[in-house]
Amino acid sequence: MIEVLFADSETAAMKVAKNTIMHGKTDGPTSVWFVGKKKPPQKSFAGWIPGTSREVIGLSFLLDVGDIRQEVNSDYRKKLICSLYAQEQWGRDAELERELREATDAYANELVRLQHYLEDGESIRIWYSDAPYSRCGFYMLCGLLQKYENDISVVKMPEYEIRGNTIQRYQSWGEVSAEEFAAFLPYEKKLSKQEIRMNAGFWSELQEENSPLRAVVNGQLVGVSESFYDFLIWKRLTDEPIKEARLIGNILGYYPLGIGDWWYAKRINHFISEGKIKVVEDSEKKYARMICLA
Repeated sequence: MIEVLFADSETAAMKVAKNTIMHGKTDGPTSVWFVGKKKPPQKSFAGWIPGTSREVIGLSFLLDVGDIRQEVNSDYRKKLICSLYAQEQWGRDAELERELREATDAYANELVRLQHYLEDGESIRIWYSDAPYSRCGFYMLCGLLQKYENDISVVKMPEYEIRGNTIQRYQSWGEVSAEEFAAFLPYEKKLSKQEIRMNAGFWSELQEENSPLRAVVNGQLVGVSESFYDFLIWKRLTDEPIKEARLIGNILGYYPLGIGDWWYAKRINHFISEGKIKVVEDSEKKYARMICLA
C-alpha cells in the first residue's frame, strides 16, 4: 500500500509510522550498527502501519498558493516554493538556494515515483484534511488518477477524535505523531471512479478561476484574493512592538486555518514595503525583527 500526503512534516511522520524496522548505532569503545524491530512508545501508541518508509509519497507543492494552471513540477512552482521558504533569511545565499532547489526537485521526483507505482498497479491510500494545501493536493491528485484503474482509498482527517475523557481536534496531518496514525485507519474508505471524477472536476474549476490563493470557506475550497487572511494580521498587530515570529505564532495559535507561517511573513513584507507596518528593530533574520503598526 502506497501512502500519499501533502506536506513535509506529515510525510516524515508517516515514514516513521510505516517503517516498523529501526536502524541505529550503539556507541562505545566499539561502535556497532544494528537493525531491529521498533519498540512502541509508552503512551499514545495506536500501532505501526505495515510496510516500509519507501512506500510513502510526499506531494508538498503548496497548491493553495499561486498559479495552478502551471504544471505542479514546473520551474514556476519550484521558484514559488523557494521564495516562500526562504523568507526567514535576508539574503538568498548560494547555500540556501542550493538546499531549497534540492528540496523542490525532490517534490517533482516524488510525483514521478507515484506515477511508477500507479503504472505497476499498486494500491494507493491518500491522507488529506481540510487544510487548504491538503484539499488542493487531493483534488489535483484526483485529476491524475482518472486514467488509472488502481484501488484508491482515502483517510480524511475527522473533525475531532475522542480520547478517553477528552476531545482532540486536529487541523492537519502534520499535527499527528507517527505512533498515532494507525488510530485513523478505521476512517479509511474506498474512493470510487465517480468520486475521483467529481474531485478532478473541482480542481479543473479552480484552475479555470486561477485565483492567487485558495481557502476553505464553509467547508468548500474556493479561490480568494491575496488579501483574504490580512485581517488576522491587523487583529493581532498593535502600536506595541512585537517580534515578527511571535506575531505569526499568535496568529497561527488563535486562528489555525491551515495556512503556513510563510504566507503571513510574505504579507507582512508586503505591508512593510507599503509603509503600513514599521520595523522598529531590524535583524539579519526577518522573523527576529521587531515590528508594529506604522
